[in-house]
Formats: sequence, structure tokens, C-alpha cells
Amino acid sequence: MEKAYSYRFYPNSEQENLLRRTLGCVRLVYNRALAARTEAWYERQERIDYVQSSTLLTGWKKQDDLQFLNEISCVPLQQGLRHLQTAFSNFFTGRAKYPNFKKKNYGGSAEFTKSAFKWKDDKVFLAKSQEPLNIRWSRRLPEGVEPSTVTVRLNRSGQWYVSLRFDDPRDLTLKPAQQSVGLDAGISSLVTLSTGEKVANPKHFDKRKKQLRRAQKALSRKQKGSHNRDKARVKVARIQQQISNSRKDHLHKLTTRLIRENQTIAVESLAVKNMVTNHKLARSISDAGWGEMVRQLEYKAKWYGRDLVKIDQWFPSSKRCGNCGHVIERLPLNIRQWACPECAAHHDRDINAAQNILAAGLAVIVCGANVRPDGHKSKGQLRKTSNGKKQKTKS
Repeated sequence: MEKAYSYRFYPNSEQENLLRRTLGCVRLVYNRALAARTEAWYERQERIDYVQSSTLLTGWKKQDDLQFLNEISCVPLQQGLRHLQTAFSNFFTGRAKYPNFKKKNYGGSAEFTKSAFKWKDDKVFLAKSQEPLNIRWSRRLPEGVEPSTVTVRLNRSGQWYVSLRFDDPRDLTLKPAQQSVGLDAGISSLVTLSTGEKVANPKHFDKRKKQLRRAQKALSRKQKGSHNRDKARVKVARIQQQISNSRKDHLHKLTTRLIRENQTIAVESLAVKNMVTNHKLARSISDAGWGEMVRQLEYKAKWYGRDLVKIDQWFPSSKRCGNCGHVIERLPLNIRQWACPECAAHHDRDINAAQNILAAGLAVIVCGANVRPDGHKSKGQLRKTSNGKKQKTKS
């Protein structure tokens, strides 16, 4: 199975100078190729592919004002053109928007294939560099495995990372577990399990909200183009990086625990991009990281031999009674507990949803059952009361 491990590394002055020039050249070639392809289409209705872009790169290297392109390895430049081709392919198939130009303040990345780096004694030597990268090894690659691709990345806060892609021959399948679980994502509780457990939402953004606000206000007061503004921008980026790191760390611990304890995990297919259009909940939804949680569950389930089932996003998990299957017409977000108008069973909104998701997931695994709404007509409707906690039914 193909994997990639990411590490923090600390380049010396010579390596940093070379890497910054490499990232700048990759960005320059990418932007020039994107501009050429855009201009060719709008002026001549001509599509330029990777081969033609590579020919343009050869011509650029011969220009007097672009001779510095010959001072770095050619592999990252060619890989940048391949990434641009992939971006256009995704655009033409409707999977992504039109490619954007790369900006210097966003850092950047450069990809080195086997011809542009050397792996010796568990150390990485990049092309045109005599010394290995000073990598902080948080975990080692499997024994006897060599990376096929090395990607160097500089983030907006000035931190360097290297990603090593390799083919893992190990069988990491865990012993079969007897337990299965359904997950209902939320905001007050990050996730509710079908077992009744509610995992609290750490709200990482709120913990650093004031600190980030002060840093952003200081940035807005700095003169554009000044050195002080650049330092203030880095300070803002570091706070945002801390928020992102703490969020990912918490999600990794949660998803690893769920994978180890359960054989089957059922989740909803949430359209997060559509949900964040709600401006009242957009920040809370983005901070929860539901999409990242599902992404981690997907690849970890493949690694460790678990079953992950995605339930259709229109499945009425919250509005369906887990006791009799009755589906109510409406269930506003402010109602957290409700009673079924058909069988009078009392439900916690989130726990009931998680149990319904688990039941639907098991049905999909066993018989491939359809979990889309079945057109069941409701016989009762929930109505908001003065305290917003409990409800009554009306016929």
C-alpha cells in the first residue's frame, strides 16, 4: 500500500538558500505555464497540454533573463508542470475549479523523484546539495523500504516539512473486533457514538481566538510591503498553524481509537462545503473538522482492515425513531430531545441519530440495503415550546 510520512526538518543556510530558490523557480514556471495555457485558449481557442508546456520550459531556460532556472534541479520544474496538468484535468472533469496562480506568501512546495534525490543510510540527499536534510524523525520508515518521491514544503509560518512517499509491504490488519459503532457528527459534541458516548468538542479556534484577533489587528496596521508587515504576517500564520496542528492531533487520536475498538464504523456523507454556507454555523463547522475526521477514518480503515460505511446524506437519521422507524416531518436544531408520536419512545437526538446510522450501515454491509429516504409519510410533527428543550406532537 502506498503511503506518505511527513516530517519537520531544519535546513542549514546553504540548503535553505537552495530550497527557497527552487520553490521560487517552481512557482515561476507554474504561473508562466498557467498564463500561457489561459492565453492560448482565450485568444486562439487552443489547448496546451503537458508536452507543449515542457517545450515552453525548454525555451524559457534559454532566455537571458531566466538563466537562473538552470541553477536548480530540473525535476521539480517538470513535476510542477505535471501538477498543473492534473489541475486542468480535474477542472475539465468538474472535480475542481479553474487553477489559480501561486503566491509567494503561501510558501510553496517542490517534488523530487528518484533521479533528483539520494537515499543513503536512512538519510535524504537532495539534488545539488552535499549534506543530508536534518530531519526530525518522529517515526522511521519500514525496514528495507526506500522512498519513491520526496516533497519539500514551506508553510506560511516559515516551517519546513518533507514528505516521503513509499510503498509499504507490511500487513497491518488488526485482529477482528466484535464491536461496531455509528457516528453522528455535531458541534456541541464533536461526535456522538451509538453506544451513548459523547466526545466533547475541544473548539480549538475559540481557545486562540483572542490571540489571533490581536495578531490580525496588528497586521492590519502595518504598512504594505514593509518588513514589519512580513513579520506580523508570519506571527498570524503561526497561530493559525497551532490551531490546525491541535485540531489534527485530536482527530488522529480519536480516529485511531475508533479504528482499534470497532470492526465496522458507519458515518454520514456530509456535504461540508454546502453546510458552511450557513454563516451562523460556518466557523463552528470548519473548526470541528468533520471532513478531516472522515478522511482519516477512510485511509486508516484500509490500513488496518476495518469496514467504513458511508450513509447517504439524505438519510433521516435524526428524524427517524430508532424504536418503530417512524419518520417525523421536521426536527429543528434547538430540539435536542424528543418523543416519538407513534410509539412514545423518548430519544436523545444525537444518540438516536448515531444508532440509526449504525443500523443503516450494518444493513448496507449485510444485504446492500437502500438507505435513502423511503418516502415514509409522517403522522406527527414536533413543535417548539417555550423552553426549546421538550416538545409535543400535533396531529
